[in-house]
Amino acid sequence: MEIEFEDRQEETVSDMIPSNQQRKKQSFLWKVLAMRERNGRTMERGSNASLDPLSDSSFDNRGSEPSMSSSEAIQNFRVFAATWNVGGQCPTGNLDLNDFLQVRNEPDMYVLGFQEIVPLNAGNVLVLEDNEPAAKWLALINQSLNGSSDLASKGLKLTASFGGPLFSQKPSLKKIKKTFKKLNGKRLKSCNCVLEMERKAAKDFCFRCQESNFNSDDSSTEEEDENFTIPVALATSQMKYSLVACKQMVGIFVSVWMRRELVQYVGHLRICCTSRGIMGCLGNKGCISVSMSFYQTSFCFICSHLASGEKEGDELRRNLDVIEILKNTQFPRICKTPHSRMPDKILDHDRIIWFGDLNYRISLSHDDAKRLVEKRDWPALFNKDQLKMEREAGRVFKGWKEGKIYFAPTYKYAFNSDTYYVEGVKVSKNKRRTPAWCDRILWHGRGIQQLLYVRREFKFSDHRPVCATFNVEVEVMFRGQKKKVSTCNFQNIDDLVSTRSPYFS
Repeated sequence: MEIEFEDRQEETVSDMIPSNQQRKKQSFLWKVLAMRERNGRTMERGSNASLDPLSDSSFDNRGSEPSMSSSEAIQNFRVFAATWNVGGQCPTGNLDLNDFLQVRNEPDMYVLGFQEIVPLNAGNVLVLEDNEPAAKWLALINQSLNGSSDLASKGLKLTASFGGPLFSQKPSLKKIKKTFKKLNGKRLKSCNCVLEMERKAAKDFCFRCQESNFNSDDSSTEEEDENFTIPVALATSQMKYSLVACKQMVGIFVSVWMRRELVQYVGHLRICCTSRGIMGCLGNKGCISVSMSFYQTSFCFICSHLASGEKEGDELRRNLDVIEILKNTQFPRICKTPHSRMPDKILDHDRIIWFGDLNYRISLSHDDAKRLVEKRDWPALFNKDQLKMEREAGRVFKGWKEGKIYFAPTYKYAFNSDTYYVEGVKVSKNKRRTPAWCDRILWHGRGIQQLLYVRREFKFSDHRPVCATFNVEVEVMFRGQKKKVSTCNFQNIDDLVSTRSPYFS
């Protein structure tokens, strides 16, 4: 009987051998079912997890169990944002950015904006922008985030130099950007909206995405510098962070970095440049805006350099810059997936962070401001801050938030000095500047909690850099949700922590 049963079983199996196409479909279905079963067990384990909003692990997004429904949850991520006007100064190889970037805290995302990375002269504005400083800043950032010290302990060394241990020849922004965007040997794409598994199993679900403005640099025919040496860290598995976005517009430079394991959940990456400089159309002033999805939440980051000047009425020109940027920034549609609903305008995004040299000054006479600076009476000085007054009057940044400022004005310092221009520095009257909080970070949207808002003490330029750390809620979808957006996550989800920040105003 057992032999007869086995013979019948073999006949049945042979009759049911599927075609290649059927086998592919079955393989895909088995993978999906296995994922769902795994996550079902994860959700059962997590259903008994307790919420402790006061514990230190509340803000740690790695390794915690889900506590919400099986269809969607909120995961908390740390975002570090920083802005720095470097006054046209090109960095040297021995400039250490570790303190500036707070690398020990290991945030999940870095959003970094620079202004005046090149002098705003006619050559850079009207002819051809200089990309060499941007390449150097990018390499320095990578050196801090991905660290050469860990590699040195393994016998690896960085061989290039540009007045330090990083470059050997003139760096190429194009080439270094391409290399930093690689993850596991593969180039990152602007639109990764369909899971690889779905792409292979159902061709009708995948639509080819158009090239975005973000990739225009990558398709350039500009000659590469093959002698440029990329730091060894880039070619190893020791990298903690990968470059997601990078763009320069004359002196404005922005880069976005993510933890390596999170890059796969970034999609719909688009970049838009808005010029507000000479005659309202040149790039010496304006902004670079980055739009992207992270899991099921849309993000927008704006790095801007607004109109300068401390004469009466100059604040209205800065207000106009903000209004025009919000009005004219239009992100291209790069994804034809029918269920993609990525916003085209800045204010339509879920989480928005605006940072840069906003150039708002202090509405006080030079002598009155000097007296308050000498007394270090920052609250009295801040009461006359133009951005504060314009926001309170509802003329600009309506609905936006900014953390409480407890630090000294960030502008204007004598180069390589802790001295403001008003404190005995001998300059001509037309070059004299009243101290001001020109460098600012604001945010818009729910689900953003500011944890830190400080300035860093670098004497590199006439500005001090300003940094902020945010706890950001991100919607994550898994188990059974279909085509709500184009990417899914099957990893563990953090407990949702609701705490009110004392920093916003």
